[in-house]
Amino acid sequence: MRLLSGDARDALLTPLEGGGRSEAVARRLGSAIALGLIEDGEQLPSESQLAATLNVSTLTLRDALADLRSRGLVETRRGRGGGSFVRMSPAALARLSHDRLAEVGVSDLREIGDMHAMVAGSAAHKAAERASPTELARLRDLVSRMSGARDATELHRLEGRFYIEMAAAAQSARLTRLEIEIQGDLAQVMWRLQPDRSAAAVAGERAAVVEAVARHDGDLARRLTEEQVDGDTRRLIEEHIATTRSRDREGGPDDHHPRR
Repeated sequence: MRLLSGDARDALLTPLEGGGRSEAVARRLGSAIALGLIEDGEQLPSESQLAATLNVSTLTLRDALADLRSRGLVETRRGRGGGSFVRMSPAALARLSHDRLAEVGVSDLREIGDMHAMVAGSAAHKAAERASPTELARLRDLVSRMSGARDATELHRLEGRFYIEMAAAAQSARLTRLEIEIQGDLAQVMWRLQPDRSAAAVAGERAAVVEAVARHDGDLARRLTEEQVDGDTRRLIEEHIATTRSRDREGGPDDHHPRR
């Protein structure tokens, strides 16, 4: 199942401002893989095409692909029918999330969380005014899928899609684009929260928001959404601090400051 539309793919696979370094390219592609925008086994565009799409040099793209190959997320095949293909590995994504979370500073996590709370909260409030029966049915279906998620990978992707679909239900193209961008930022680091979370509990929280939207109670929908986002942000910060302390004890690099 492709979890998100072509619009979501386009929002992530857009030119990087000022070109961008290979680390930024790897993060962008890694987020697309984590969100399920690029499916397991899917062939990536040619190097020249993908480099042009992301506004980077071919050499920069090759360095980024080499990084993703070393992490077990991309496989390159030679010869006829060859190219670079996505390898969907929950273990590889978990390792990537661990590394990315250590790279991001607490202030960055807090700012992303604050922005997400504002965007998602506003979307839920507006959805309570504007959501159609079809959009409500789509949100309820996502909640049902969450409760029956087979693993952390599926739960992670369904939750990302839930936020995007809620923004779409607000019938605001701008809010939807902002939510897609935020999910791209969160796609990798949020992976660290998934193994310890109950699918039923996550689904129950999202179901409460949907029912508030269905009752046209925008204030409640906003409050519940902001509380859920704030809770995730708090857990991310706690996980970041724990990860940084663990690396310090092991004599690893200083990850207190974000690397750009």
